[in-house]
Amino acid sequence: MKAFFINSVDISKKICESILEDGDIAVDCTMGNGNDTAFLCSLIGNSGKVYAFDVQQNAVLNTRDKLLKLGFLERTYLILDGHENIDKYVKEKVKLIIFNLGYLPKGNHNITTKKETTIESVKKCLNILKRNGIILLVVYPGHNNGKEEKESLEIFTSQLDQKEYTVVKFRFLNQINNPPELICIEKIF
Repeated sequence: MKAFFINSVDISKKICESILEDGDIAVDCTMGNGNDTAFLCSLIGNSGKVYAFDVQQNAVLNTRDKLLKLGFLERTYLILDGHENIDKYVKEKVKLIIFNLGYLPKGNHNITTKKETTIESVKKCLNILKRNGIILLVVYPGHNNGKEEKESLEIFTSQLDQKEYTVVKFRFLNQINNPPELICIEKIF
């Protein structure tokens, strides 16, 4: 039997699988190489929709190629822009929003998500989230920007009204090298 708690990315995928259904709308706020975007597309079916954001042209091109090969391109909106501008593109309520923060794997490590734009994006995401919808934030505290982002997100999310949101944090206590952490926000009101 496979271990249940492998890492934060794996836990976020299990949550996606348990929440998303055919016809749902989801957002990948950090498309990277398209892995999360493709995964979300596999869960929302032909009648669903996935919006995906990234600031790097390479990320959009890599994701587009991946989705084209998988037959998922028709159900996606690939957006070359920062996730802090989500309100310019997404005008409907969504069921799930995922952030896989940090830098593009195999890309320029100097280009990372930043605490200011991530917090701004999360605030806007709360406004478009359906009741019982979920925001997943996979945070990488192993580099300076990631550590600052984690601390800012913890402060911001811990202050959300508990009558409107439930916030949970998964942190692996016995893993070395600053493993990724997962912050989950569920809109309950």
